[in-house]
Amino acid sequence: MLLRGINREILAISVPSIITNITTPLLGLVDVAIAGHMGSASYIGAIAVGGSLFNMLYWLFGFLRMGSSGMTAQAYGAGDAVQQSRVLHQALTVGAIAGLVMIVCQALICSVGLDFMDVNGDTRDMAALYFRILIWGAPAVLCNYALCGWLVGMQNSAATMWISVVINVCNIGVSCLLVYVFHLGISGLATGTLVAQWCGLALGLGIAFIHYRVARLRVKEVLRWEALKRFFRVNTDIFLRTVCLVTVTMWFTRAGALQGDVMLAVNALLMQFFTIFSFFMDGFAFAGEALVGKYIGAGRRDELRSRIFALCKWGAGIAVIFTLLYAVGGSGLLTILSDDGDVVMTASGYMWWVVTIPAVGFLAFSYDGIFIGATATRDMLMSMFAATVIFFVVYFVSFPRMGNDGLWLAFLCYLFTRGIILAFIGRRYTAL
Repeated sequence: MLLRGINREILAISVPSIITNITTPLLGLVDVAIAGHMGSASYIGAIAVGGSLFNMLYWLFGFLRMGSSGMTAQAYGAGDAVQQSRVLHQALTVGAIAGLVMIVCQALICSVGLDFMDVNGDTRDMAALYFRILIWGAPAVLCNYALCGWLVGMQNSAATMWISVVINVCNIGVSCLLVYVFHLGISGLATGTLVAQWCGLALGLGIAFIHYRVARLRVKEVLRWEALKRFFRVNTDIFLRTVCLVTVTMWFTRAGALQGDVMLAVNALLMQFFTIFSFFMDGFAFAGEALVGKYIGAGRRDELRSRIFALCKWGAGIAVIFTLLYAVGGSGLLTILSDDGDVVMTASGYMWWVVTIPAVGFLAFSYDGIFIGATATRDMLMSMFAATVIFFVVYFVSFPRMGNDGLWLAFLCYLFTRGIILAFIGRRYTAL
């Protein structure tokens, strides 16, 4: 049946976003795959450690994407071309400055990160080399965050998909050339990824400034106080929300490690089911950011309500599909993800927690997008803070009694709390 109207509008943004979410991890996976054929396990370890350092570093700057999308979408809906340009300039400026600060502080960041991970020997030396080369891509990565958020706000998630594709194709081509033809080892691998990051930024800037003809604003326009104050308020809320999210994630990993190597591996394996589900749900959250912001900016309340209801229906539908998929095929997926018999057998005993993730978590993903589009970031922060408190309360009560089951109970309560609080507050957008 031909998709029309609201559904087509949602899918036009969510499908390219899902493809982007799936292909983005390939950047690190390609490096690991090439390192795996370089003749030493220490190469893989160096890439894994270096990749983890950058993941932790860049994760905290996710606000550049989320903050840009909501404010841009509202300016798009209002037809305010100057504000669209201002948001992009502000986000690019913050991304570039933050990236340059990382470059200046690279020695300290690298040393502290490697000490934290307790890495030594050849692996430490190669990880440090990988980091010192790839850190020069920090401004490109952070500015790409800003550009991708801005493009989603402009209702063009297809452009972000093509940026991701270009980055990955460039990474594969240049890395293979430098490693297998010029035999540059870790240096070639890092340089290939570095070149890919800057190529992605060049493409994104070309789309923004050539295709959209973004105005080149004067410094006074970019630094206009009211707009700048809103920009930092929104992004500060998102940054603090991300800190809460990182805290829960790191504690979850730590609690798994306390139970031994097998349970750490089990939880890492089971978390892949959450990650796969999140790839799809985030695609619809991006659609929420773009469409909710657009219709709030345009002042079209009826269209806003209908999009919110439709987005929640899509979220519920995806949750049903993944619940059935995990219930029926979860055990089979475990054997695909790992060939370690002990880990797979132990993980099978916790699969019922995984089966409940979609039903418990879909509201959190759906309303994250809705609230980002509405730039209601303070409400998002408060809900995340409350959910984080719930996580630790349930954890400290249940973990001593239930072990790993108590850890998963705490994590699911955390997801459920986020979704319920946001859904309750979100009634303001559907009751108008």
